[in-house]
Amino acid sequence: MSFLYNLIVSAASVILKLLALINRKLSLFVKGRKETISIIKKNVSEKDRVIWIHAASLGEYEQGLPVMEKLKDLYPSHKIVLTFFSPSGYEVKKNTTAADAVCYLPIDTKKNVKVFLEVLHPEIAIFIKYEIWPNYLKFLKEKNIPTLLISALFKEQQIYFKGYGSFMRKALTNFTHFFVQNEKSKKLLNTIGFENVTIAGDTRFDRVTEILDRDNSLDFMRKFKNEKLCFVAGSTWPEDEKIIVDYINQSKHPIQFVIAPHTMKAKHIESIKNSLQKSVIRYSELQDTDPEDYNVLIIDTIGLLTKIYSYADVAYVGGGFATGLHNTLEPAVFGIPVIIGPEYNGFAEAEQLVELKGVLTIKDASEFKTIMDRCLGEDNFRSKTGEINHHYIQNNRGATGEIMDTIHSIIE
Repeated sequence: MSFLYNLIVSAASVILKLLALINRKLSLFVKGRKETISIIKKNVSEKDRVIWIHAASLGEYEQGLPVMEKLKDLYPSHKIVLTFFSPSGYEVKKNTTAADAVCYLPIDTKKNVKVFLEVLHPEIAIFIKYEIWPNYLKFLKEKNIPTLLISALFKEQQIYFKGYGSFMRKALTNFTHFFVQNEKSKKLLNTIGFENVTIAGDTRFDRVTEILDRDNSLDFMRKFKNEKLCFVAGSTWPEDEKIIVDYINQSKHPIQFVIAPHTMKAKHIESIKNSLQKSVIRYSELQDTDPEDYNVLIIDTIGLLTKIYSYADVAYVGGGFATGLHNTLEPAVFGIPVIIGPEYNGFAEAEQLVELKGVLTIKDASEFKTIMDRCLGEDNFRSKTGEINHHYIQNNRGATGEIMDTIHSIIE
């Protein structure tokens, strides 16, 4: 099976190089990996003590960030190297100050792994959530480098728990310790013989809790809200926007509306603006304009959404109509009701908050209107629903501390 895996990985590497000639995202994927070794050599010397953290993409980066920040504080003399598998993670975070060097992870061939680990010479390796690369894990074990999997989630349908999954099960034996998000993941690992498992939870809870401690003030939002109720729809897709725009156009509530679309293309933003029948302005048009003169604000820039959520009395998180639900924890941490579409299975925090009734689901415009009217018209309902979200997040903090205790025992 090892021979077959290596054959497939080598073949995939060649195919990706060919496809990169006609696909921009794959071009970034291939070209970026050519720079990995030079990036490491530029930022890491042979004498440096190195902590290596690997994230598949942006979501895993957010999960690893609380750990990276603690590592930077506690071990300032170490170099932290962050690798990504996906361009959607690397291209957004390649300039982050959370790590001393950021680069792509080379494809998991034996040759790539050998060169990468020799140049990097990590003291410890930390993989986030799902990243299981057999050759990397094998070489790390052979070099006696402690390797952790953090914020991990395991499910019955994964290959590790199938009769034909012996090769990937063997790859798991190379981990020093597993920090999983829930009891189910621990029990699944136990069924295949792993006892080096700790239920630590999801580090994202620590991440979003930290949001409350920072300055979230935005002058334009203070003026726009102007002491009225405010609804914020974040990371919306066309399926979400149709329902939201219909509600805005017919709503009689004295409320301010913010829409932050996932897609920032000018044509799409203009389409949303033109479909609204109330006074509307884009964020990019706010200069020398009084925001409180408008009922709807469209956010056509990135990086502000989390702070904007702090002004919301009710939030909507997009992606729940098939594209993939976005982050529900960011608005929930502010203790407000959160509305989502019907497709949320597989998103553990959304599943749990729906069950607790802090996150409210809709299937269509009619259900959206019913829930919105209740949230806006019943102060007690809005307050109690938001409290559910706040308490849920507060009760699930602490994963970072558990992980750091183990890391400390390894490094020291």
